[in-house]
Amino acid sequence: MGIAGSDRRSVVIKALSAAGFAALGLPDRSLAQPAELPATPACEGHAAATPRQTEGPFFTPSSPQRADLRSDGSGTLLVLSGFVLTRQCRPIPGALLDFWHADTAGQYDNRGFRFRGHLFADQLGRYQFITRAPGLYTGRTRHLHVKVRAATQSPVLTTQLYFPDEPGNRRDSLFDAKLLMSLRRAEGGQLGRFDFVLAG
Repeated sequence: MGIAGSDRRSVVIKALSAAGFAALGLPDRSLAQPAELPATPACEGHAAATPRQTEGPFFTPSSPQRADLRSDGSGTLLVLSGFVLTRQCRPIPGALLDFWHADTAGQYDNRGFRFRGHLFADQLGRYQFITRAPGLYTGRTRHLHVKVRAATQSPVLTTQLYFPDEPGNRRDSLFDAKLLMSLRRAEGGQLGRFDFVLAG
Protein backbone atom coordinates (compact mmCIF):
# COMPACT_ATOMS: atom_id res chain seq x y z
CA MET A 1 0.00 0.00 0.00
CA GLY A 2 1.31 3.45 -0.92
CA ILE A 3 2.12 6.32 1.40
CA ALA A 4 -0.94 8.46 2.18
CA GLY A 5 -1.81 12.00 3.23
CA SER A 6 0.82 14.23 4.77
CA ASP A 7 3.44 11.45 4.66
CA ARG A 8 3.10 11.27 0.88
CA ARG A 9 3.40 15.05 0.53
CA SER A 10 6.48 14.98 2.74
CA VAL A 11 8.13 12.37 0.52
CA VAL A 12 7.42 14.45 -2.59
CA ILE A 13 8.80 17.64 -1.05
CA LYS A 14 11.91 15.89 0.29
CA ALA A 15 12.55 14.42 -3.14
CA LEU A 16 12.08 17.85 -4.64
CA SER A 17 14.74 19.29 -2.37
CA ALA A 18 17.13 16.41 -3.02
CA ALA A 19 16.76 16.96 -6.76
CA GLY A 20 18.05 20.49 -6.36
CA PHE A 21 14.71 22.31 -6.77
CA ALA A 22 13.51 25.17 -4.59
CA ALA A 23 11.05 24.24 -1.85
CA LEU A 24 9.13 27.49 -1.80
CA GLY A 25 5.73 28.72 -0.72
CA LEU A 26 4.41 25.49 0.76
CA PRO A 27 1.13 25.88 2.68
CA ASP A 28 2.28 23.56 5.47
CA ARG A 29 5.67 24.82 6.61
CA SER A 30 6.33 21.52 8.41
CA LEU A 31 6.76 19.96 4.94
CA ALA A 32 9.38 22.46 3.85
CA GLN A 33 12.64 20.73 4.64
CA PRO A 34 15.78 22.87 4.33
CA ALA A 35 16.09 23.20 0.56
CA GLU A 36 19.21 23.13 -1.51
CA LEU A 37 19.56 25.87 -4.08
CA PRO A 38 18.03 24.97 -7.44
CA ALA A 39 20.28 23.45 -10.04
CA THR A 40 22.15 25.99 -12.16
CA PRO A 41 19.93 27.14 -15.01
CA ALA A 42 20.72 25.59 -18.39
CA CYS A 43 21.79 28.95 -19.74
CA GLU A 44 25.24 30.14 -20.83
CA GLY A 45 24.92 33.88 -21.21
CA HIS A 46 22.77 34.22 -24.33
CA ALA A 47 19.73 32.01 -23.94
CA ALA A 48 16.93 31.78 -26.46
CA ALA A 49 13.70 33.36 -25.30
CA THR A 50 10.89 30.99 -24.35
CA PRO A 51 8.59 30.64 -27.39
CA ARG A 52 5.22 32.33 -27.30
CA GLN A 53 2.00 30.43 -27.85
CA THR A 54 -1.67 31.26 -28.09
CA GLU A 55 -3.61 32.14 -24.95
CA GLY A 56 -6.52 29.97 -26.08
CA PRO A 57 -10.19 30.61 -25.31
CA PHE A 58 -10.16 29.77 -21.60
CA PHE A 59 -8.06 32.49 -19.92
CA THR A 60 -9.70 34.28 -16.98
CA PRO A 61 -8.04 37.48 -15.67
CA SER A 62 -7.60 38.35 -12.00
CA SER A 63 -6.87 34.84 -10.77
CA PRO A 64 -6.22 34.49 -7.02
CA GLN A 65 -2.68 34.63 -5.71
CA ARG A 66 -1.92 31.02 -4.78
CA ALA A 67 0.85 28.62 -5.71
CA ASP A 68 -0.85 25.42 -4.52
CA LEU A 69 -3.92 24.16 -6.42
CA ARG A 70 -4.04 20.64 -4.96
CA SER A 71 -7.38 21.24 -3.29
CA ASP A 72 -9.07 22.09 -6.61
CA GLY A 73 -9.60 18.45 -7.55
CA SER A 74 -8.21 14.96 -7.85
CA GLY A 75 -5.38 13.68 -10.01
CA THR A 76 -1.66 13.11 -10.02
CA LEU A 77 0.31 15.60 -7.93
CA LEU A 78 2.60 17.80 -10.04
CA VAL A 79 5.25 20.02 -8.44
CA LEU A 80 6.75 22.35 -11.06
CA SER A 81 9.78 24.49 -10.21
CA GLY A 82 12.31 26.58 -12.04
CA PHE A 83 13.70 30.06 -12.71
CA VAL A 84 12.51 33.15 -14.53
CA LEU A 85 15.55 34.57 -16.34
CA THR A 86 16.71 37.24 -18.75
CA ARG A 87 18.41 36.23 -22.00
CA GLN A 88 21.70 36.98 -20.22
CA CYS A 89 20.81 34.28 -17.65
CA ARG A 90 20.16 36.76 -14.87
CA PRO A 91 17.30 35.93 -12.48
CA ILE A 92 14.21 38.15 -12.55
CA PRO A 93 13.13 38.70 -8.94
CA GLY A 94 9.42 39.06 -8.32
CA ALA A 95 8.33 37.95 -11.79
CA LEU A 96 4.60 37.21 -12.05
CA LEU A 97 3.54 33.72 -13.23
CA ASP A 98 -0.17 33.10 -13.91
CA PHE A 99 -1.08 29.43 -14.49
CA TRP A 100 -4.33 27.82 -15.64
CA HIS A 101 -5.25 24.39 -16.98
CA ALA A 102 -7.99 21.81 -17.40
CA ASP A 103 -9.03 19.40 -14.67
CA THR A 104 -8.53 15.63 -14.95
CA ALA A 105 -11.68 15.35 -17.10
CA GLY A 106 -10.30 17.90 -19.57
CA GLN A 107 -12.70 20.64 -18.43
CA TYR A 108 -11.82 24.28 -17.68
CA ASP A 109 -13.60 26.16 -14.91
CA ASN A 110 -14.88 29.20 -16.81
CA ARG A 111 -17.06 30.50 -13.96
CA GLY A 112 -14.62 30.33 -11.08
CA PHE A 113 -10.94 29.76 -10.42
CA ARG A 114 -10.45 26.00 -10.09
CA PHE A 115 -6.98 25.16 -11.38
CA ARG A 116 -6.19 28.85 -11.82
CA GLY A 117 -3.76 30.92 -9.80
CA HIS A 118 -0.83 33.30 -9.92
CA LEU A 119 2.38 33.53 -7.92
CA PHE A 120 5.62 35.51 -7.83
CA ALA A 121 9.20 34.38 -8.23
CA ASP A 122 11.44 34.92 -5.20
CA GLN A 123 14.49 37.20 -5.04
CA LEU A 124 16.59 34.58 -6.85
CA GLY A 125 14.07 34.30 -9.67
CA ARG A 126 12.84 30.90 -8.46
CA TYR A 127 9.24 29.74 -8.47
CA GLN A 128 7.34 26.64 -7.39
CA PHE A 129 3.83 25.70 -8.54
CA ILE A 130 1.91 22.76 -7.07
CA THR A 131 -1.11 21.35 -8.90
CA ARG A 132 -2.72 18.22 -10.37
CA ALA A 133 -1.82 16.94 -13.83
CA PRO A 134 -4.51 18.06 -16.30
CA GLY A 135 -6.64 15.72 -18.38
CA LEU A 136 -7.08 15.60 -22.14
CA TYR A 137 -9.74 17.14 -24.32
CA THR A 138 -10.48 16.67 -28.01
CA GLY A 139 -7.85 18.06 -30.34
CA ARG A 140 -5.17 18.84 -27.76
CA THR A 141 -2.39 17.06 -25.98
CA ARG A 142 -1.89 17.48 -22.21
CA HIS A 143 -0.65 21.00 -21.40
CA LEU A 144 -0.49 23.88 -18.94
CA HIS A 145 -1.12 27.53 -19.83
CA VAL A 146 1.00 30.29 -18.33
CA LYS A 147 1.61 34.02 -18.58
CA VAL A 148 4.92 35.39 -17.27
CA ARG A 149 5.81 39.04 -16.75
CA ALA A 150 8.74 40.78 -15.10
CA ALA A 151 7.80 43.31 -12.44
CA THR A 152 9.50 46.13 -14.38
CA GLN A 153 8.54 44.97 -17.85
CA SER A 154 5.15 45.46 -19.51
CA PRO A 155 5.30 42.80 -22.29
CA VAL A 156 3.78 39.52 -21.14
CA LEU A 157 5.03 36.12 -22.26
CA THR A 158 1.99 33.93 -22.99
CA THR A 159 2.83 30.30 -23.65
CA GLN A 160 1.99 26.66 -22.93
CA LEU A 161 4.01 23.88 -21.30
CA TYR A 162 3.90 20.26 -22.47
CA PHE A 163 4.42 16.85 -20.92
CA PRO A 164 7.10 14.54 -22.38
CA ASP A 165 6.21 11.15 -23.86
CA GLU A 166 2.56 12.04 -24.47
CA PRO A 167 1.12 10.25 -27.53
CA GLY A 168 -0.93 13.36 -28.32
CA ASN A 169 2.17 15.53 -28.77
CA ARG A 170 2.69 14.24 -32.32
CA ARG A 171 -0.89 15.07 -33.32
CA ASP A 172 -1.20 18.49 -31.68
CA SER A 173 -0.54 21.28 -34.19
CA LEU A 174 0.45 23.69 -31.39
CA PHE A 175 2.97 21.37 -29.74
CA ASP A 176 6.53 22.75 -29.54
CA ALA A 177 9.32 20.55 -28.19
CA LYS A 178 11.05 23.68 -26.82
CA LEU A 179 8.19 23.92 -24.32
CA LEU A 180 8.55 20.43 -22.88
CA MET A 181 8.85 20.29 -19.11
CA SER A 182 11.52 18.06 -17.63
CA LEU A 183 9.57 15.51 -15.56
CA ARG A 184 10.45 12.63 -13.30
CA ARG A 185 8.33 10.40 -11.15
CA ALA A 186 8.43 10.56 -7.36
CA GLU A 187 6.45 8.75 -4.68
CA GLY A 188 3.00 10.32 -4.80
CA GLY A 189 3.42 12.39 -7.94
CA GLN A 190 5.70 14.01 -10.50
CA LEU A 191 8.48 16.58 -10.17
CA GLY A 192 8.79 19.04 -13.02
CA ARG A 193 11.28 21.68 -14.09
CA PHE A 194 10.98 24.51 -16.59
CA ASP A 195 13.02 27.73 -16.77
CA PHE A 196 11.34 30.68 -18.46
CA VAL A 197 13.54 33.10 -20.41
CA LEU A 198 11.97 36.49 -21.12
CA ALA A 199 12.94 38.35 -24.28
CA GLY A 200 12.59 41.92 -23.05
